Amino acid sequence: MATAALTIAPPASRSASTSARAVTTARSTEDLLVAVAAGDQLAFETLYDRVSPQVLGVALRVLRDRSLAEEVTQEVLVEVWRKATRFDPERGSGSGWITTLAHRRAVDRVRSEQASRDRDDRVSRRDEVRAFDEVADEVQIRLDHWQVRRALATLTERQREAIELAYFGGHTYRDVARVLGIPEGTAKSRLRDGLLRLRTALEDLV
Repeated sequence: MATAALTIAPPASRSASTSARAVTTARSTEDLLVAVAAGDQLAFETLYDRVSPQVLGVALRVLRDRSLAEEVTQEVLVEVWRKATRFDPERGSGSGWITTLAHRRAVDRVRSEQASRDRDDRVSRRDEVRAFDEVADEVQIRLDHWQVRRALATLTERQREAIELAYFGGHTYRDVARVLGIPEGTAKSRLRDGLLRLRTALEDLV
């Protein structure tokens, strides 16, 4: 019956439950993800407690807004529960897989927030009475945005990721290195190569 779940377990059962939780807590992140993929809620509770601070840290570094970072953290952990079957222990660590999910989700939120601000700006501009020069300036800005989007599409995924974090997210190359989990030298190289390729692409679009 449904009320049975509310009954306080006898000492032996509580002891068994405590023992099971202790065993679960001792498992590796990879083992916990495999268990979560099989629908193990206790494993998910343990995984949640273990990785949520790390996920929040990644989201906070990208977003620089605690309330948004906390929202993204919840979204990421829900995604872990739903997509745990996609984790492959042979392709990397569990924490690395979760960190990647967190970073992608945070970058998506940055883009979403920027798009929202852009929409608000467009609405505001439509409500203004503008002179000819202002209209001409807006046309040029829109053209520049279109050209930048076209140019970004020519970069590799890693280069584009680094460029977006540095120039759209306002991060230093050291921040980029920390967020992506790569050496600072690698971050510098990706930014340098990405900018060179971006400049060439923009010149071709002129």
